[in-house]
Amino acid sequence: MTILLLGLILFLGTHSVRIVAEPWRQRQLARQGEAAWKGVISLLSLLGFGLIIWGFGLARQEPVQLWQPPVFLRHLSALFMLAFFVLLAAAYVPRNRIKAAVHHLMVLGTKLWAFGHLLANGMLADVVLFGAFLLWAVLDFRAARQRDRAAGTTYPAGTLGGTLATLAVGLLAFVVFAFWLHGVLIGVRPFA
Repeated sequence: MTILLLGLILFLGTHSVRIVAEPWRQRQLARQGEAAWKGVISLLSLLGFGLIIWGFGLARQEPVQLWQPPVFLRHLSALFMLAFFVLLAAAYVPRNRIKAAVHHLMVLGTKLWAFGHLLANGMLADVVLFGAFLLWAVLDFRAARQRDRAAGTTYPAGTLGGTLATLAVGLLAFVVFAFWLHGVLIGVRPFA
């Protein structure tokens, strides 16, 4: 569990600088330059992500079950995952109405991903992993919305074509991941 916790601290810590220390971040960007700053943050994030994967794998070898989730929560989690993939697609597909209305789609999607996985899994390692991501996503989403309000940020209106493309890409990504990649990469087949 220690390696998982170190990975979470490193990964989520690097992603939390804007939440807790935006003025310091701005000074570092000005001093180091954007490329150097992003390079350091990327390396630390990758190291943290690697530790999360390793630590979670180790924690799963000695599972500590906190509760046994009912089957219907797995189905509810699947709905959250469908929404997650649509939000993820909306973050990248240009000119869609979802991005125009909601903003900060990856962070919002992370909230759904983490919450859905918390519902469907009752092991200690799951609670630590998904609980940490959920807490981070809630705080980051709030901070991002506050930055938008302070800056008077506006988002371009979406189009029907962009929105339909977003829904199609999100649905396709969900199907591929849920029915194939989740089993290959994670070792769990949600619909088996």
